[in-house]
Amino acid sequence: MLTRLAQVVTALAILCSLAAPQAAAQPEFGPEYTQTQFGPMGPAGRDMLVKVRLAGLWEGPAGRLGLEKSANPLVKEAGRHLISGHAELDAKVLELGRTLNVPLPSDSNADQKGWIAEMTNAPAGSAEFDRVFANRLRAAHGGVYKFLAVVRTGTRNTLIRDFAKRCMEVVLDHIQVLEATGMVDFTDTEAIPLAALAAAPVGPAPVPAVPPAVPTVPRTQNIAQENGSGGSDAILGVLVMVAVVGGIYLWTGGRPRRSRSSRE
Repeated sequence: MLTRLAQVVTALAILCSLAAPQAAAQPEFGPEYTQTQFGPMGPAGRDMLVKVRLAGLWEGPAGRLGLEKSANPLVKEAGRHLISGHAELDAKVLELGRTLNVPLPSDSNADQKGWIAEMTNAPAGSAEFDRVFANRLRAAHGGVYKFLAVVRTGTRNTLIRDFAKRCMEVVLDHIQVLEATGMVDFTDTEAIPLAALAAAPVGPAPVPAVPPAVPTVPRTQNIAQENGSGGSDAILGVLVMVAVVGGIYLWTGGRPRRSRSSRE
């Protein structure tokens, strides 16, 4: 009897394993990804390291120009933040480039050289220098901050995620000290495109004349998923009942109990 019971339990276990939903397969990454011990390294992570390196190549020198040429103490303070912040990020990005095998630039690009030239050519101690300094750097930091947020939320590489977080902290600090100079022109919608959107009046949303049709495909998909889940639960419930009945049957020897009158 115990042997028969063991056979029923084994068969039930096999059926349960077949009825249980299979684990989701791990995602496959394309050829542009490389596997590392810190997680997959993709194009966005490599692009982030390159952009942070490029930022340090011109924003550190720009900070030194702020200290040397501005008569505004708030601009000088912003320059100090730029120098210290990018010194930290530059050392870290070079380390990560070696660790993750990402080649990094050694010179700033043409646009960055042009911005440095603007600051160099502006008269020392002038409001013109302070405006160029604050607005060029504020626009650059705003674009980088949005890019870092996208990388931070999407990467599966722990080194890139942690570095993106630190970069966002440093870049936000630089944005704040640049804005504190009072020289940032928020009406320059080319440099700060969200300024126009923020200034636009907010009115009531228009009511459509014809209500949009309710899509049916997602609901059908949900129903199919619910039915699939419910079907698996029902199968498991039936198997449990079979196991209980089979156990009782085998425990009693598979024979009906005789009444007392028949035994007499």
